[in-house]
Amino acid sequence: MLTPLVAGLGLGFSLIVAIGAQNLFVLRQGLRREHVLPVAAICAASDAVLIALGVSGIGFVLHAVPWLVDVVRWAGAAFLVGYGLLAARRAWRPSGAALGAGEPSGAALDAGEPSGAASGSRPSGVATTTRLAPVLLTCLALTWLNPHVYLDTVFLLGTVANTHGADRWIFAAGAMAASAVWFFGLAFGARLLGRWLSTPRAWRILDAVIAVVMIALGVSLVLPAAG
Repeated sequence: MLTPLVAGLGLGFSLIVAIGAQNLFVLRQGLRREHVLPVAAICAASDAVLIALGVSGIGFVLHAVPWLVDVVRWAGAAFLVGYGLLAARRAWRPSGAALGAGEPSGAALDAGEPSGAASGSRPSGVATTTRLAPVLLTCLALTWLNPHVYLDTVFLLGTVANTHGADRWIFAAGAMAASAVWFFGLAFGARLLGRWLSTPRAWRILDAVIAVVMIALGVSLVLPAAG
């Protein structure tokens, strides 16, 4: 039982520990200390569902309906490019304060956020300036509109899990555990980087990096289809 579990943990970590749209979003929310728990929970739960679908054999269904993957590909590309442009706008024209090393940010860094006027009356330790619903919807979109997520979890993890025969669900449990450990660790551990992101310039650089990665990922999704 231990070997499939360890194998699932190892493959799960190897696939998830990479710079990507979802990880960057979780990192940013963790740095801002904003809706950290629900964001990490959605990412971990989504991975668990996708891994379970892969182990149950749903990947064969997706292979039989290739146009569905293409729909997700183009929708995901449009979303990633749009999110990247918003990050580029934040980097070019920042609209809030930096993240203080000792307390959460009062920055209104996302489109649709309230202005930083209320930050003076916010109690120390509370950093919720963006409504929960838009954050969760963005998190869900970055997860479910990314074709790479399906390739990694449904197809690859599902295929490898089924090579373990009767122990495939133990393998799947290991992969799910890796996902949960990573997302919760990234979300809650991000605050340790606060001291290096305590200036507006640091946040502009972070948003510029996010913009480049998001737009590059979005373009890369459609290049094979356009070629």
